[in-house]
Order: sequence, then structure tokens, then C-alpha cells
Amino acid sequence: MDKFRTIALFMSTIATGSFAATAKKHATDPSTVSKAIKRLEAQIGMQLFYRSTRKLSLTSAGQKYADTVGTLYHQLESLEDELKSVNDSHSGSLKINVPVSYGRMYVLQMLCQFKKSYPDISLEVSFNDEYVDMISDAVDVSIRSGTLTDSRLVAQKLTPMEFVLCAGSALAASTEINISNECLTTLPWILFRFKQSGKTMPINFSYQGRHIMVEPENFTIVDDGEAMAEMCAAGLGLTLMPHFTAKKLVTEGKVKVLAKIDDFPNSGVFIVYPKREYLPKRTQIFIEFVKRYLEQIGESPSNTWLKGL
Repeated sequence: MDKFRTIALFMSTIATGSFAATAKKHATDPSTVSKAIKRLEAQIGMQLFYRSTRKLSLTSAGQKYADTVGTLYHQLESLEDELKSVNDSHSGSLKINVPVSYGRMYVLQMLCQFKKSYPDISLEVSFNDEYVDMISDAVDVSIRSGTLTDSRLVAQKLTPMEFVLCAGSALAASTEINISNECLTTLPWILFRFKQSGKTMPINFSYQGRHIMVEPENFTIVDDGEAMAEMCAAGLGLTLMPHFTAKKLVTEGKVKVLAKIDDFPNSGVFIVYPKREYLPKRTQIFIEFVKRYLEQIGESPSNTWLKGL
């Protein structure tokens, strides 16, 4: 069995988690897959998988091998796809990962338009706030918010990630609210908890050059951005929201922006894809479509809808 085929089986086994599922995907049998992995382990002189009756998991050596070989494998796979699809570049499949709130509020409508424009491109879309290893999970394109650190990826900034201090319209109308530690500490808050770390986002920001840090006594904690926004609209408390979570409720008049806080210079919304010398045409098409869509709704790498607020 040639090395490329063996590596293909190795990467599929990581993705599927079993020899049986890999065998089904590649139209072969589990024993063939198992033997191929054993030969690969023998060739490089190290164990790549821990095997049990319930599951397979990568060893530390297997993870390191997958990180490097996976990149090379996807580059070669992409090149072959590119060469094979010269006359049919608007077809194929795209595996896409997007954050939950941004995905629902911004990306979902865009995906519907994209699919209508390119019906021959199959989409597999995951809405997920947790960290996704794009290399191991064979994700073609991700949209991520916050800051990025993975050097194996190419990131293009779509927009800044701007935060606003918000209150429900009724609460804002009935309560005198000053942007100061003293005033904000006395008010109820809705706080956001990150699912991956379990940590709560602190109320710690700069406003017009002043540092504001609030430790409220009366608060509600949620781990869903849309739920946080809806509870704010219902008048349950103040909250810090990114621009994409606040937009719909602000434009509907249900939430009032009390202050746009000073920017986080390294944060943003990015479209991200693995480093590949030969980027599939369908991926290029999707990236450019996303950029054009955001331009049409008034957002760019330097501005969001808050510019006109």
C-alpha cells in the first residue's frame, strides 16, 4: 500500500475514531486499515494510537505526527482537488465552523445566499463556540472572534470586535445611569460565562480613557450570548455585548447602547483557514463571498455597524 494511501487512512481514523468507520469511508475492511496503521507505526518506530475495546486515541507522538503530516496531506489533497476541478471549480464540499451567536446573527443568512449562488458546493456547517482544531478535524474554513494564536492557520480580519455597554430600553429610560464604578456597581448585571474555560467575563474595560472595573453584587450568569442579550432586553440587568450580539435588539429598539467601550486592539472577527499553498477554488469563492456580504451590510476590517451610532 502506498504511503499516501496509508496517511489518508491515518487521518481518516483520527476523524472517525475507529478502524471500522474508516474502512467504511474508504470502501475497505477494518483489518486492512488496522494493518496499514501498524505498518506505518513500524516504519516510523513509534506508537501512534492507544487502542482499547471502546475507542482509539492519539499518543503524544501520534498527535505530533498528525499535526505535521496532516498539513502536508491536506496540501496534497487540496492540490489534487484543484487539478481535478479545473473545469468544475464551483463544486465540491466545504466544512465550515462558526461561533454560535455570530453564526446565527450574521452567517446563517449569508450561507443561504451562498448556497443559492453556488448550488453545486456542498456545505457542512458546525455552530460551535468551543475550540476546534481545524487541521485534525479537516475544517476548511472557520469564522472566529476574539484573538488568534494558532500559527498553522491563515487569518483574514473581517471586522473589529467592538463591545457595547447595554441596558434594556425600559431600564435605561427609568434609571439614571452614569458610566462610573460607583453607579454601575449598584445596578443588576447579566454576566457571560465561557463554556470552554468556565470563567466569567469580567466587567473590566476602558471608556473615554477611564478605566472601569465593576464587581456587581446583583447578577445573573449565562453561557449563551443570545440568551444574555434577550435577558438584557427584558430589563434584568446591564451587560457587555459584542457588536454582533447587540445589533438586532438595538435596531429593534429593545436594547439601548449606554456606551461604546474603547477597542480591544488585538481582537476581531476573522475568517480562518489552514495554511495551504494551493487553496481550493471553492474556499476562495466562499472567503470572497463572506467579505462582500459584510461590505453590503456596512461592515469592514476597520468598521462595524456601530460606526454610525
